[in-house]
This record gives sequence, structure tokens and C-alpha cells, in this order.
Amino acid sequence: RFLEELEKLRSFILPGGTPGAALLHQACTVVRRAERSTWAALEVHGEVMNALTATYLNRLSDLLFILARSANKEVGDVLWVPGGER
Repeated sequence: RFLEELEKLRSFILPGGTPGAALLHQACTVVRRAERSTWAALEVHGEVMNALTATYLNRLSDLLFILARSANKEVGDVLWVPGGER
């Protein structure tokens, strides 16, 4: 539902915007880091771990990214401009 209300991405989005959006971007970064660590652990200990954990973390980070974009809906996302300034 949140995704349907957002403009289609045409550029990379930089973390930031409203304070709430910035915190959601930060949470997304932390979850992505946990996801990478989980995939690495699965490579070593896969036989005793549930791969759905990494899949869940992936979907959670996607949700946090969408929520951050939604939190910036009124002010707009901070877009990356190649060779430009913020």
C-alpha cells in the first residue's frame, strides 16, 4: 500500500530527509548489515540454520526503505545527482 503512493524511482536515493525518514534509513542500513552477516553465517553453518532468516531480513530492509520514502513524501526524497551537489 505504501509503495503504491510513491513515485517510481528514477535515481538513487540518499539517506536523509525528515528526522523520521533518516532514522528509517539508518534502521534499513542496520538490517542490511544483519542480512549480509546472516548470509555469511549460512555459508558456514547452513545445515543448522534456517535460510528464511536471511530472506526475512531482506524483506524487512525493503519495508524500511519504503517507509523511509513514505516519511519523505511531503518534502521529497534526497536524490543522488552524478557529479552534482545535494
